[in-house]
Amino acid sequence: MTGTAVVVGSSIGGVRTAQALRSEGFDGRVLLVGADPTHPYDKPPLSKQFLSGDWDEARVGLLDPEDADRLGIELRLGVAASRLDVAARQVILADGTALDYDSVVVATGASARPSPWLPRSGVHVIRTLEDSRRLRTALRSEGPVVVVGGGFIGAEVAGTARALGHQVTVVDPLPTPIGRVVGPEVGRYFTELHHRHEVHTRFGAGVEAIDGEAGNLQVRLTDGSVLDAATVVVGIGAVPNDGWLADSGVPIDNGVLCDQYSRAVDVPDVYAIGDVARWFHPGHRQHMRVEHWTNAVEQAACAAHNIAHPEDLRPYRPVEYVWSDQYDWKVQIVGRPTLGTRVEIVGDLAGEKPRAAVLYTDETSQLRGAVTVNWPKALVTSRRAVTDGASFDDTLAKISAIVAPPAPASPAARSA
Repeated sequence: MTGTAVVVGSSIGGVRTAQALRSEGFDGRVLLVGADPTHPYDKPPLSKQFLSGDWDEARVGLLDPEDADRLGIELRLGVAASRLDVAARQVILADGTALDYDSVVVATGASARPSPWLPRSGVHVIRTLEDSRRLRTALRSEGPVVVVGGGFIGAEVAGTARALGHQVTVVDPLPTPIGRVVGPEVGRYFTELHHRHEVHTRFGAGVEAIDGEAGNLQVRLTDGSVLDAATVVVGIGAVPNDGWLADSGVPIDNGVLCDQYSRAVDVPDVYAIGDVARWFHPGHRQHMRVEHWTNAVEQAACAAHNIAHPEDLRPYRPVEYVWSDQYDWKVQIVGRPTLGTRVEIVGDLAGEKPRAAVLYTDETSQLRGAVTVNWPKALVTSRRAVTDGASFDDTLAKISAIVAPPAPASPAARSA
């Protein structure tokens, strides 16, 4: 297919879309637009390896100018898209440039939810490379760190700051971290994980105010207590970057509203992928917005195929998957554990070398989701089972069999 495809957003979703357009045989013009002046980079390391200083900027890069040239991808970096003119089929940039398109992909992602607490200095969010640079500089100074938010980003930052030698406290109004994802029964093991690494937790308490300045901050909690901090990191979620589409006619409802093919509803030749897209999942029969790396990559491939091959549209119906590195835990989550009403744990989440799978089911008796810790084989088995709609009991038996080594053959059997 020929024509011009404009991809707005230079993070993982946008880069993978541009690359996939070429691998799908799209031979027209491809433009990749990004507000960030830095060449495209990967974001998961920003709370871990890059933040700690173990990785440099080159290691987090996604697409350098040479690879872009080789693929025929034109880069327009350091200038944001300010408006989409659907009638004229143009993307208007902040510098006034108008880019004509035959198809456009909205891959503008999400931004860190801003901190509602604004002392003079010392409070950080982490979403961009520049955010991570600033926080990395702050963590070079001594002093306690308070992390507000016990989700994935909060836990990863807490682990990194602790490894750098800081006293760390994690605060979250929920009684257990990531309880909304794994449930309170499993969430308590994540609390114990923090404690085993000498990270303090204040779960069940919110933040009322943050006063002072960098190096001398006071975090006042809703239970009346006060935490001293040199640095505060706020990780309280993200908001989709869809404001620039406000007057475009593209339907917006907690992200760009899309059909099952990742096309904006009732707007021809406009697609949305990744954190900014809320698409109709044909398997779940509902609209969803998913803020995870794997989703952006997989949806990018689907949208690129549908642009390059409009005669062979493919619905986007992924099995949800996300991972998080927390201390010495590799946490991998597949499916939708939040739907579970029955939970079974196989393995050990409390030992010195934890390895476990947590399986979830409901009244359907199907496996609805799984959480694995340091156990790749269990993850593969669980992911296949969720994809196939396998029964909970069958999956439980298969994963339990991985734990128990096969009984040795009898002498008679060995000699037969």
